[in-house]
Amino acid sequence: MAEIILRRDVRNLGKAGQVVKVKDGYARNYLIPKGYAYLATKENLKLWEQERRRIEKQLEKEKKQAEELAKKIEKLSINIVAEANEEETLYGSVTEVHIVQALAEEGVKIDKDAVVLPVPIKKLGIYEVEITLHPEVKTKLKVWVVRK
Repeated sequence: MAEIILRRDVRNLGKAGQVVKVKDGYARNYLIPKGYAYLATKENLKLWEQERRRIEKQLEKEKKQAEELAKKIEKLSINIVAEANEEETLYGSVTEVHIVQALAEEGVKIDKDAVVLPVPIKKLGIYEVEITLHPEVKTKLKVWVVRK
C-alpha cells in the first residue's frame, strides 16, 4: 500500500490535502501521473503546503473579482427583444445564451454556466435571474423580455 497526499478532491477517496493509503498500482499508474496526488514524504508535505497557500490566494482573488462583478450585474437591467403572439407567449424561448449575449452588450462577460435558469423563459415579462459567479458569490439580474 502506498501513502499519498491528494492534490485535489478525488471521488470515493478523499479531499485535497488528505493523506490516504491506496494500492501501489493505483497511485503509481493513475493518481500520480494524472497530477491528483504526491507520494507522502516530508518534502512533498512541504510542497503541498506551499501549493495549498498559493491555491487559497488564487481563490481569494477570484472571489473578490466575482464580488465586484456581482455588484456591477446587480445594478443592471437588460432587455431581450423577442417575437410573441397575442397571449404574450414567445415564438421560441429565452435561454442562458441570450442572457449572456445581452450582458456582453453591456460590457459584462460571463460564462453561460453561471446563469441559473431552471427552465427557458417562454413569456413576455420581467424576470429575476440568478447568476452564480463563484461558489460563494451569487447575484440577481433583472431581465425584461419585451415584444419585437
